[in-house]
Amino acid sequence: MPKLKLGVIVGLSENAEEAIRKVHDLALPTCQLACWAPEHYTKENIRVVERATKGGGVEISSIWAGYPGPMVWNFLEGPNTIGLVPKQWRRIRVEALKAGADFAAALGVPTISTHCGFIPENPRDPVYGDVIKALKEVVAHCRRKKVAFTFETGQETPVVLLRCIEDLGYDMLGINFDTANLILYGKANPVDALDVIGKYVMGVHAKDGFYPTNGRELGHEAALGEGKVNFPVFMPKLKKLGYKGAITIEREISGPQQVKDIEKAKRLLGPLL
Repeated sequence: MPKLKLGVIVGLSENAEEAIRKVHDLALPTCQLACWAPEHYTKENIRVVERATKGGGVEISSIWAGYPGPMVWNFLEGPNTIGLVPKQWRRIRVEALKAGADFAAALGVPTISTHCGFIPENPRDPVYGDVIKALKEVVAHCRRKKVAFTFETGQETPVVLLRCIEDLGYDMLGINFDTANLILYGKANPVDALDVIGKYVMGVHAKDGFYPTNGRELGHEAALGEGKVNFPVFMPKLKKLGYKGAITIEREISGPQQVKDIEKAKRLLGPLL
């Protein structure tokens, strides 16, 4: 069985070349390129990213497509601010995701990924139907662009994500499986979650963390190997399911410690690839 490729998530800002250089400097062959501001999806950035990836020998596995508007990463304001759930931000975010698909298609990147929000667990909830309707528009656009759409795990249970994929009924749909987010949001154990949505995994964030300790705040992220994710069990199970994509390291801090933690993650994940 061929080894999986290792990568890192980096941000697309006004200096796209710097983002790709960071991947090269970390001696990693792949990355997910995250962008929260659709105004960065420019023709100039397409040229810069193409030049930088070819020059640095870096492959982009996915565009992590963000969107405008407020986002509060907790259990109190999160349901009303994140993703396509809040009605007042839904239309502009649908357009932002379609722009992300256009950018991915122009670069030849196979998928976009995003957080869709606290999608209701009750399929009869009118908000659930509204979110599915919005997602059908996004996914149809992705399909026209020959780009797959992937839900990043986080605010939803694995069963809700499974139902969304079934109800959307399109191919080129999948999961960007963030190992830590399922824990941070208290939604599932990532190893067990593979039993529910494993066949739909098209991308992976290698991230670690702890379960919530109160009902208002998420659990906290940690360096790989220091949290609750059992990577020595998760990785073989993922590979047994036939996953052949990239393993993208994510560490949600900045500065020298982030680099140290990414290097540590490389050492821990290397033998499991």
